[in-house]
Parts: sequence; C-alpha cells; structure tokens
Amino acid sequence: MYSFKSDYSEGAHPAILGALAATNLEQAEGYGEDDYSRQAAALIKRQVGNPRAAVHLFAGGTQTNLTALAAFLRPHEAVIAPATGHILVHETGAIEATGHKILSVEVSDGKINAAHIQAVFDAHTDEHMVKPKLVYISDPTEIGSIYTLAELRQMSLLCRAKNLYLYIDGARLGSALCSDENDLRLADLGELADAFYIGGTKNGALLGEALVICNDALKADFRFHMKQKGALLAKGKLLGIQFRELFQNGLYFELAAHANAMAGLLKKAISDAGFRFLTHSPTNQIFPILPNRLIERLQEKYSFYVWAKVDADHSAVRLVTSWATEEAAVAAFIKDLHTCIGAK
Repeated sequence: MYSFKSDYSEGAHPAILGALAATNLEQAEGYGEDDYSRQAAALIKRQVGNPRAAVHLFAGGTQTNLTALAAFLRPHEAVIAPATGHILVHETGAIEATGHKILSVEVSDGKINAAHIQAVFDAHTDEHMVKPKLVYISDPTEIGSIYTLAELRQMSLLCRAKNLYLYIDGARLGSALCSDENDLRLADLGELADAFYIGGTKNGALLGEALVICNDALKADFRFHMKQKGALLAKGKLLGIQFRELFQNGLYFELAAHANAMAGLLKKAISDAGFRFLTHSPTNQIFPILPNRLIERLQEKYSFYVWAKVDADHSAVRLVTSWATEEAAVAAFIKDLHTCIGAK
C-alpha cells in the first residue's frame, strides 16, 4: 500500500539525518540559544531580506499558529480567515481555545482578498462585537491554490490602512514558492506580511516550522509566549540543525520543486485520461474527480483521502506528493489508473 495521503509520511531527507547524526554528541545551549539555531535564523533572515526580522523555531504548525495568534491579539480581538483555512478546519479549535473568535469568510478557491477583508471589517462596528485585528491566510491554501504578488500586495495595503495584521501560514510554503505559476519571493513576504512561517515538517525535515516576525510591534516578549505554550524546546538545536541544512545550500527549494514535479506528472496523466479536478492547484496537492468505483479499485493499492462527494457516482480525492515521492511510484499509480479504467 503506497500512500499519497500526505507530505509528511516519510522521515527526513538524508542530508538532515546526516547532520543530526554528525552533531549528536555535541553539547549545546538549550531552548534555541545554540549556535545552530542562530545560524539557521541568519540564513532565513538573508532569504527574507530583513535583518531585523525575528526568527523563532517551533516543532509543529498548530503550535506555531496558536502561539503566534494568541501573542499578537488582545482578548477582544478576532481573526479573519477563509472558511477552508487550517485554523478553522483542522486545528481542533486551538485558536478559539486561546479566547479569540475566528471570523469565517466563504470562498470558492480557498483564497480571501481585499474585498472580503473590507466587508468583514465594515460589519464589525463597535465594542459590542469582537474587533477584527488579524488576517490569516495560507500559501498555498488548503486546496492547493496560491496567492499572486498583486493579491498579497492589495491585502497588505488594506491591512495597513485598517491597522490589521497580515499573517501567513506557510506549512507548505516551499510548494507555493516553487510552483510554475508563482511570482512571489520570500523577500516579498518579508516586506508585505507582519509575520509568517516556513514549514519544514512537510518539506524534508523530521519536524519543525520557522516563524518569521517582521513587525517590530509583535516581537516583544515573544519567547515568554513560546514557553507558556510549551513551544520552547529544551533540545532546540535539533530544530536549528535542520533549518540550517535546509537553507544553507538551497535544499528547501530543491525538495519543494521535486514534490511539485511529481504532482504535475499525476495531474497530467489524470487530465489526459479525461478527468476533471475539483480545484486548480499548481502545487503538490491535487484534487481529481473520479468515479467512486474507480476510487475503490485504486484504494486496493494506494492510500489517499476522499476529499468531497461531487454527486452520487463521483467524488474528489486528494493526492499529495512529497520531497521523497519517487517517480517510479507515480508511474505505478498512473499505470494502475489506466488498468482500472480499462477494466471497468
């Protein structure tokens, strides 16, 4: 059974495992005060083009989101997010548990825009309602779509005009940045976002996310918030070593580009076979619409999520490729797809 369920099914890239093994018996300061974490932060600041940015390393994405948003917001302030956003759908109410309401926006392509933000802002008029303060987006979105530079710039301008923070969930940021349709750079995020994070867990690391805080007003006492939320890892060097390895020679982008390329092969073959897709995704997640009987046949050999029911006879599935997906596995899936189609 080969899995296309996620991009964190495998362990870590051999270069990262090698670096962890080579440094295993070295003593280091704890809680992110080690030299490796400092080197990783310096490399990320260079990529972001902001030497004043604060970089904090976390173990996971949900922990990053809840720590950051709880730290950035006052008790009466709320988050604007698309209805498909990870913080709304797949984080077990972590943000709400910190005391902050999420103002949900229904969208068709996973993306919110400046008009959506303006509408929510205008609808909250006084102290009898929560106050919108932070806009949450992810790039790519939960359904694989990506933001353009123009879209992000429009949102950033509106957020600054309305005194809102713009926060970007980057769990799969590498996939967005390496998409053939992307026109964003890390340096653009450093300029336009107040804070964002760079996902390592889904791009070759054993675990780890790197939060980049660009807005000076959000930096004070942040490590206190991390400690309170259980995010200051005693063996913090384990995160620093991984991010240093990912960014010192471009490995981060190399791995993301590979994941996208494998998804592209699947997408072309499925499209050539005559099937449609639920969403347009130029990243490492694709959502083909297949007959239910065909899905059942494929599930005999492959693991993947059935994402949404389309009609009585068809469903959309999610296929995810990773930094470790081998072209032979993709070829085998395509061959079995054609075999199942021919046998129906």
